[in-house]
Order: sequence, then structure tokens, then C-alpha cells
Amino acid sequence: MSEPFTMEKEEIHSKVMRAGRRTYFFDVRATKAGDYYLTITESKKFTNDDGSFHYKKHKIYLYKEDFAEFEEHLTDMTNFIINEKGEEVISERHQKDYSPESDNEVAERIGTASDETPPTNFTDIDFDDI
Repeated sequence: MSEPFTMEKEEIHSKVMRAGRRTYFFDVRATKAGDYYLTITESKKFTNDDGSFHYKKHKIYLYKEDFAEFEEHLTDMTNFIINEKGEEVISERHQKDYSPESDNEVAERIGTASDETPPTNFTDIDFDDI
């Protein structure tokens, strides 16, 4: 009797990046013709109500003919983020003292607060009236 044929693709080169509940796997694999391609897998751990856990995985297949454009777009997007927001991580998860900025704080930071007209839907109260 012959053994069942398995389609396991050989991993030529691999790297793993852990990031909190997410793990990213970068794997170079070979096509049937012997050429190489890249798979990027995001694996995210979820905990069930009963304490057990499971993983959800998303995979991207990237072939050589798309490398240059993919790299160009990735570089453009990462540069945009760094240029707009800097390299400091701003989030509840990464900063214990994180608090979202109020509209006034954002306006002051970007210099628009002085340009705005103060709201007119309030009543002036004089301390002598109290």
C-alpha cells in the first residue's frame, strides 16, 4: 500500500517576530518550479470565556514580481506614519498614563486654538452673583 501524498512546502528560510498577542512569521518557500516566494503570517491569540485559547491566522503570499512595488508601498506608508506621528508609541496598551487629548489640547498642540472664536452658548457668571 502506498502512503498518502502530503503537500508540505519546505521552508527555506524563516524568521519570527513576537508583538504582544500577535506573532508574525516570515517564511521563504519554494514553488513547484523551484522559485522562491515569501509568506507573511499573522497569528493572534484569543482567550475563550472558559480560559482556553485559540489562534486566528492571516497569511499574505508575496511573489518576486511584486517585491519592488510592495516594498515601495510599505516604505511609503511607514515613512508617512513616522513623519505624521513620530516614533513614540501612543496608545492605552503601551503607556500606563495614556489619556486621550481633548479637542482643546489638540487645537493648542497644532496651533489652531487661537484662531477659533470662543463659543457663545454659555452664560457669564460673576463671582459676586454666587
